[in-house]
Amino acid sequence: MNATPSSRVTSYAVVGAPALMALYGGIRLVPGSREPGLGWTAGHAAMFAGLLLFAPVFLALRRLLAPRGTAVGRVAAGAVLGTAFAGLAASLVQIGIDLVVGLVAADKAEQSRLFDRVQGVPGVLPAVYQVGPLLFYVGLLALLVAAAVRPARALRWWSPVLVLLGTVASAVDLALIPLAAACFLVALSPLARPAAATPQLVLL
Repeated sequence: MNATPSSRVTSYAVVGAPALMALYGGIRLVPGSREPGLGWTAGHAAMFAGLLLFAPVFLALRRLLAPRGTAVGRVAAGAVLGTAFAGLAASLVQIGIDLVVGLVAADKAEQSRLFDRVQGVPGVLPAVYQVGPLLFYVGLLALLVAAAVRPARALRWWSPVLVLLGTVASAVDLALIPLAAACFLVALSPLARPAAATPQLVLL
């Protein structure tokens, strides 16, 4: 089967998103990378680009939940996709703030002051740093579970399990982000197959 443009984009995104995520995690381990400078900027730029690549991944997962379902099923699938994109947007804003603060701040002390000022704006802390980004993982996991449990099973049971494992690992210790990225890569790898881009499933 010839790969369609959307399936090629998905294949690149499935590899690129975790790879850039791992690059960010690796740069964080370099001394001096957690304060304004080249390491901070490069790492956060990589993470920002990696997050953008999750957009085609979300769309590919939604395509697996074929539009032949009931109206309720289509609404549910749309709600899950919306949740994932809301979390993605919050995560992009967070990383964007981090990038700007790192570029503007002259040193670690000024960086901390700028973060305090931004996070002191009402609503920013929960929307961008606490609750909002969690929706990214909730939406991604829901899409993966829906794709794994349906009869056609375009994804196997271990895809959502690996994403959950990677999510928990990075939440426990940010030093484990490269491990989380590896889990994401393996979990999403079936989407790189052209056949996986064909709608097969129905979210009831």
